[in-house]
Amino acid sequence: MSAQVLARQYRPRRFQELVGQEHVTQALGNALSSGRLHHAYLFTGTRGVGKTTVSRILAKALNCQGPDGQGGVTAEPCGVCPACRDIDAGRFVDYVELDAASNRGVEEISQLLDQAVYKPVVGRTKVYMIDEVHMLSTHAFNAMLKTLEEPPEYLKFVLATTDPQKVPVTVLSRCLQFNLRPLPPPLVAQHLATVLQAENIPAEPGALRLLGRAARGSMRDALSLTDQAIAFGAGQLREAEVLGMLGSTPRAQALDLLDALAHADAAALVAGVDGLRAAGHGAPGALDELARWLQLIALAQAAPEALEAQDPDTPEALRLAGLWAADTLQLAYALLLQGRPELALSPDEHAGLLMILLRVLAFRPAGDPAPSSAPLRRSPAVARLTVPVAAPVPVAEPAAALPVAAPVPVAEPAAA
Repeated sequence: MSAQVLARQYRPRRFQELVGQEHVTQALGNALSSGRLHHAYLFTGTRGVGKTTVSRILAKALNCQGPDGQGGVTAEPCGVCPACRDIDAGRFVDYVELDAASNRGVEEISQLLDQAVYKPVVGRTKVYMIDEVHMLSTHAFNAMLKTLEEPPEYLKFVLATTDPQKVPVTVLSRCLQFNLRPLPPPLVAQHLATVLQAENIPAEPGALRLLGRAARGSMRDALSLTDQAIAFGAGQLREAEVLGMLGSTPRAQALDLLDALAHADAAALVAGVDGLRAAGHGAPGALDELARWLQLIALAQAAPEALEAQDPDTPEALRLAGLWAADTLQLAYALLLQGRPELALSPDEHAGLLMILLRVLAFRPAGDPAPSSAPLRRSPAVARLTVPVAAPVPVAEPAAALPVAAPVPVAEPAAA
């Protein structure tokens, strides 16, 4: 029997277990405790931040019966009553989840709304959860407007979307909107450490930091990557193995490229890019890693107290902050970001990466006080290929102009 994946095994069952969304859980908890519930909610945010999870917890809070079967609406569902267990298992008849990406037509929405006139079968409140609601057609949105505005007292709508700009304003005006935030990498790494400790799986802090950054704000992606890292590392999470699994640029090679940029060493840049190519590291990942380091260096220059003392990258960021001028740093950061789309246009992405890095040297501001203001170095091989220019050939002075003879007088014609 296969083990359950971490993303499902550690899905939050209560509001208190939801990570990084306190502004949502506090508002919903207070509304449940005071009885001031809205009839429609809209949860927005990127993938894997808890939109569907919040919907299920809200459905449990509305239908929880308590361990003794005498409970009512509560902000802390018990999780052991039949309603809570059935909602967690996905078999509660009064909680309906509809995927609008595959059921986007007016027929599917009309069929769902036809059931709204009937009271709950086993629960206290009927909950309709429509995921990726922005995928609904215009006719489907129009069909649900009236019911969404004045639903029966036993019916609640929960809408979820990753693209709220595509939701009509007529729908937005009928809902309470909550934006679930992307999770910062330190918070993701902290939660992964808690999960792995519960699973008795050893993990290096550097490996957790890499997974936290690779998740890009999504806890579900972080847990899925952790599952992959556990399989890759045979039950252990080591920084070097996670780095290879993710295909990220190693820290040492990124620092070598930054030092080469700071000292205007073109030969070192060529060697660094060749090293990335030989090791199989992609150019897009290298640009992302360099941009991340430049952001840390800029932070070290402007607000060093904002850096985390426990982060092993902090000492290197402080060291590099003394090698980069502020204007050069900002220019380099902009060039790296703007050069990212060019990698797809280049015949070789590593050659495109090298051209972007050389562009940073070519457009260096004049009078840069940092060591990078030194003239661009050339390798000995390039110096040997330089062709000497011959001395200019002297041009003879033009000859003096010949004197022009005086005009010959013409005799007047004789009178007729």
